[in-house]
Amino acid sequence: MAASDGTTAGEEFDHIIVGAGSAGCVIARRLVDAGRKVALVEAGGPDTNPAIHDPLRAWELWNSQEDWAYLTEPQEHSLKTSLSWPRGKVLGGSSALNGMIYIRGAKADFDNWAYNGAAGWSYDQVLPFFKKSEDFEEGASHYHGAGGPLPVTRIHEPNPASLAFLEACAGHGVPLNDDPNADTILGAGLTHLTVRNGRRMSAWTSFVQPVLDSPLLTVITGAQVARLVFDGTGRAAGVGLAGTGRVLSSRTYAADSTAAPASGEWPAAELRCSGDVIVCGGTIGSPQLLLLSGIGPADDLRPLGIEVMADLPGVGANLHDHFLATILYESARTIPEGTSNMLEAHLFAPSDPGMPAPDLQPLMSHSPMPVEGYPVLDYGNGYAIVPGVIRPLSRGRLWLRAADPAAHPAIDPHYLEEPADLKALVAAFRLAREIGEGQALKDWRAREIAPGPDVRTDEDITEYAMRNLITYHHQAGTCKMGIDAMAVTTPDLRVHGVPGLRVADASVMPAVTSGNTNAPTIMIAERCADFVLTS
Repeated sequence: MAASDGTTAGEEFDHIIVGAGSAGCVIARRLVDAGRKVALVEAGGPDTNPAIHDPLRAWELWNSQEDWAYLTEPQEHSLKTSLSWPRGKVLGGSSALNGMIYIRGAKADFDNWAYNGAAGWSYDQVLPFFKKSEDFEEGASHYHGAGGPLPVTRIHEPNPASLAFLEACAGHGVPLNDDPNADTILGAGLTHLTVRNGRRMSAWTSFVQPVLDSPLLTVITGAQVARLVFDGTGRAAGVGLAGTGRVLSSRTYAADSTAAPASGEWPAAELRCSGDVIVCGGTIGSPQLLLLSGIGPADDLRPLGIEVMADLPGVGANLHDHFLATILYESARTIPEGTSNMLEAHLFAPSDPGMPAPDLQPLMSHSPMPVEGYPVLDYGNGYAIVPGVIRPLSRGRLWLRAADPAAHPAIDPHYLEEPADLKALVAAFRLAREIGEGQALKDWRAREIAPGPDVRTDEDITEYAMRNLITYHHQAGTCKMGIDAMAVTTPDLRVHGVPGLRVADASVMPAVTSGNTNAPTIMIAERCADFVLTS
């Protein structure tokens, strides 16, 4: 049976990539550029929602049709019943929903990966792959790349409230740093963004859309992968789909259109490939697919009636995330509308001066962020400073509720289980509040709304932070790479004990990086493509 673009539904590809998010889009582009025949399969649809492309409308995308809209289990060690975890269900994945901040992380993050069993992932070894993707607006240098598919730009018209925040940081003794992706991440500065000409540049827009007309590329949307398919030797040989997908054609696709493009139906229930199947479903989707396919803890899979293909206890384990709690201010003057994104400025600092890398990343939002139980401020009438912890020690897990690809897995990150995480959050809170009370913000600050001036002791701050905990949307670790018994992939991203299968996304991070995870996820994908092409 033939699809509408002339391909044969049962044909064999060189590679199948599961998930058209940040990692999947990068790998698809690199393999197509190298002459490989690729199927890129995405559960979501085209990025036709105009809010995707407007950097100031990112918040509209949460709990939309482009969002998987996950919820965690009730959190035993915080006072919140559960947290919302938005994740992109659309071409571009979470790079179509995120805050567009481009931050690589501290050098020590990658050296730590290498030291703990992920050989080949030290900072000096991964830097060329960061640079390979990048088209930095100021050109190439030792730390930056130019001419790559991904635009990385500075904020040229920062909000005056953001500038006042940076002045307050400097007044508090925090050094200013205009390039946290260069020699050091420490200090305060404006963010780098994956934006060009006022438009979001997602991984899909940057990497895949320019080669959509390649005869080597087949993009199938609206098709969730339900399981991996194995040949008689136990090698991953393809994927099975939960439903009928749509073949996206460059002739019918238009990112600016609000109407879904007309495209041909993909009629096959399975896709097969001669080379590697590469799973890029993200920190939730990748382990979920492995578990549904019999790769994971055998004692968890057998009660669900799932045949065990590989007993890997680390699948779904090591789940962790960056977390924050908001300090909300009423502004004394009207804050003008922003021109880039809502989070223009941030700082990186250690909670202990003896640390070689930061564990705190307070953010400045020139838009007020709602805090449950407190007054809601309109845009222009308030702002927020959001203290966050980026070196969490707590580890949770993810597991299947049922052998059903349509059922969300159970997600329990064990936020604040480790007392050191709560101690770091209190330190971040005190640092952020001291900056917020600084002289440079005096003319902007009318009053602190949440938690309010009466919340001063460590005990009071702890209670507030636990009750108002939020995620930074940087989940990682559930298919970690390494050589220990809990590792899921090898350092070259092959799944232990399963030939023909790789995982490449934030799930393979042994420990989450310092800061936003989109840039390092793209780097991981660049490395994966290189592994595939040179193996």
